[in-house]
Amino acid sequence: MPDTVRDNPDEHRFELSVDGHVAAAYYKRTPGVITFVHTEVPDALAGRGVGSKLVRGALDAVRAEGLKVVPRCLFVKAFIDKHQDYADLLA
Repeated sequence: MPDTVRDNPDEHRFELSVDGHVAAAYYKRTPGVITFVHTEVPDALAGRGVGSKLVRGALDAVRAEGLKVVPRCLFVKAFIDKHQDYADLLA
């Protein structure tokens, strides 16, 4: 599985391409804060950990930018709840 999660600011989402499909974590940015609003993983990639890999990569990028996170997306919220090493990112 490719390791590259990339930010696509034109589409307001982080993306992870796997086997010709794109998983995406959509966001809204304001100064110093990124709000994750929705995560989509194509059915063809379900059950392969793609959503977790996508969110982990997105949160690592957010951390590198020094942003705080508002997890309106339930998947992102559940990921942070399960992986407390990202709790410091919460706004």
